[in-house]
Amino acid sequence: MEHIGLRASDRHARHEDPFQDYIGLESITGTSEYSNFELNNSSDSFFPENNNDDEPPKMDSKQAKVILVLKRFVKFIGPGLMVSVSYMDPGNFSSSISSAQFQYKLLFSLIVSNMMAGFMQILASKLGICTGQDLAANCRQHLPKYVNLVIYVFAEMAVAATDMAEIIGTAVAFNILFGLPLLGGVMLTTLDVLFVLLAYRPNGPLVVVQVFEAAVGCLVLGTVACFIVELVNVSPTTNWGSVFRGFLPSKEIFTNTKGLYLTAALLGSNLMPHSLYLGSGVVQARMKAFDMKRGLYTPPMAKQKKKGLLCNTIEGDTQDLRYIPSMEAINGTMSYIIAEMVISLITVALFVNAAILIVAGSALSQPMDDDGDGVLENADLFTLHYLLSSQLSKAAGTVFALALLCSGLCGGTVVTIASQQIMEGHVRISMHPAIKRIITRIIAITPCIAVVTTQGREGLSKVLNATQVVLSLLLPFISAPLVYLTCKKSIMRVLISGTEPTQESGENIPMDDISSGNNSTIDLLSDTENTMTSDHSLRSHEVRDLQESQLDDTTDLPKYKDMSNNIVTAVAGVIVWLVISLMNFWLLISMAMGKDVD
Repeated sequence: MEHIGLRASDRHARHEDPFQDYIGLESITGTSEYSNFELNNSSDSFFPENNNDDEPPKMDSKQAKVILVLKRFVKFIGPGLMVSVSYMDPGNFSSSISSAQFQYKLLFSLIVSNMMAGFMQILASKLGICTGQDLAANCRQHLPKYVNLVIYVFAEMAVAATDMAEIIGTAVAFNILFGLPLLGGVMLTTLDVLFVLLAYRPNGPLVVVQVFEAAVGCLVLGTVACFIVELVNVSPTTNWGSVFRGFLPSKEIFTNTKGLYLTAALLGSNLMPHSLYLGSGVVQARMKAFDMKRGLYTPPMAKQKKKGLLCNTIEGDTQDLRYIPSMEAINGTMSYIIAEMVISLITVALFVNAAILIVAGSALSQPMDDDGDGVLENADLFTLHYLLSSQLSKAAGTVFALALLCSGLCGGTVVTIASQQIMEGHVRISMHPAIKRIITRIIAITPCIAVVTTQGREGLSKVLNATQVVLSLLLPFISAPLVYLTCKKSIMRVLISGTEPTQESGENIPMDDISSGNNSTIDLLSDTENTMTSDHSLRSHEVRDLQESQLDDTTDLPKYKDMSNNIVTAVAGVIVWLVISLMNFWLLISMAMGKDVD
């Protein structure tokens, strides 16, 4: 099947110009033997002997190497920013504002929760890099059918809950900035559908994907810039010594039940279910471009789809549609992709969440809220805006609203991407992103409209908190397959030589049938020799040569490199999953028992 791309057995014969001007990863151009490539952090894996014309002839200084690495790294910026959006949505704003009841003491809990979330995101990226498929597609391929369907339902519920949080945050921002009624703001949030419709091309050229990432990145940087301004504004009234002490463990957090509740809430709001799907899917664009530049991959022809009223069912064999990354692409991109992911989560996601908590902790330490009763336990987005405007300046309140608007808009955009990955991966149903966005938005917007018309601002705050509860409940079920899949050697193995065995192709022999296959070949050729003894045109030594050549063909068995989690990573993954699950369920049980967890 030519459109699938070249198999591993063909890759050894292809060593043309590696098109190194794309991402400059020349570390894998010096040899044709995949077994020589090792994934490590040494500089040797990135700096080969052969160089491009636009690079220094020799890497004879550490400074030159650092510059070269940074130059390459810049070309990988994008996926991490997309994922970091999931960590700074209005739901995170709400959780951080609630955590400000302890002023800065929960900054330590925030760091721990971000470390756990970052670990899970690394696993998601690793799964997407090594398998060439996102989390949803791997669930469909490797999990039992009904388990996959249950996870799909949970994932769609998580998307709807996340979308509701984006709607509420954006509607509040419109209300604050433009005085738009909450109902009108809720309706206006559907405009981001147009942005997705016009800009998002997941299977388009890499440059189109990068332009879309840049647009989302501008909203992300806008949010970051707003909170830098806010930190400057609250700086005169902030005890920075207390802020820095907040990054250290505090006895009050662990001895106070309320502090544990808020710690669990921070953990649940930081690791969003849809971010795991997003993180495993957005990493593949650069890998595909890498293999295409080197002639190791040819995009498949247009997928055959069975047309329906609103969506299409993808038909054909899964193997025909699957992108299988080369070992070269994995070795050449994994370090950069994961590094970009980690740096983005630290510099963007962690910074924004810490800034929200610091700003809220400074503002909420004052005695009066926007109701004038001094009760700050139920502080919400409106409360923080009021305090910033009244105690600092109107500009401070406006900047906060702008940050909330940017967060809601970019959050709604990435939810659409994750939603499309979930549907196509789990159930192989393709739907135009705009149509999928409209359906998801209708599902999410309906309860928001009902609540706004009946309860107003207080109702929206309750819905926002409820979405975080739903996400906390769903997170363990969605994150469990990620840990399982990345620990399975049969799933995380990468072909380094030979030919991938398939059931559809008669040219490959399953590994457990190799011995019987060889014997059958010998018997067949022996019978041929016996029947042709009377024919002197074919001598016995020619028959033996033919037998040996046939046997040689069957010895071209596939060889793999195991990229699954090592024992330390596997144990850490299970521990992180258990901590997340236990804390989330403990929080939910406490709420069910009527305890105050806000």
